[in-house]
Amino acid sequence: MKEDTSKINQEENPEAIQSKEPGTISKFLTSKGINHEELEKDNLGIEIISIKPNNLLKASQELKNDGFNYLQCQGGYDEGPGQSIVCFYHLIEINNIDKIDQIREVRLKVFLARDGDLTVPSLYKLFRGADWQERETYDMFGVKFEGHPHPKRLLMPEDWKGWPLRKDYVQPDFYEMQDAY
Repeated sequence: MKEDTSKINQEENPEAIQSKEPGTISKFLTSKGINHEELEKDNLGIEIISIKPNNLLKASQELKNDGFNYLQCQGGYDEGPGQSIVCFYHLIEINNIDKIDQIREVRLKVFLARDGDLTVPSLYKLFRGADWQERETYDMFGVKFEGHPHPKRLLMPEDWKGWPLRKDYVQPDFYEMQDAY
């Protein structure tokens, strides 16, 4: 019979038990009236917030006003056939690079039904670095970024059909040889 090690691990390391207390970012967003769901923290203990597309711009603006002044990364991933397409955003606060151990971070995630509307607001007006990152997410997963100033493919040819990093993508049955000269 297999022993239940979860109880033993919790007794040995009480910090392994995650508190049900909302995190500071979640509390902040709640105080601003922004609906969201707090997900389990990542392996570094950074808060992950699930947010609906219609609240993304407002939440991002409030976080920027609170000091999250850098969009470290924006991207997408596919949870699998029949599941969500996810847009994620890693926001950090950079004030004093000498105090790198005190940098605040938050992860935002927008879950989109693959059969539904794959549109989210662009964060380009808040973070100029979102430009190519949003274009790459569009190019690979088909997520449209409303308000993006240059919404076109970045990596694939303009006439490419489909979204190559989606798990339900079927590769075309043709292969064109490129002229190497």
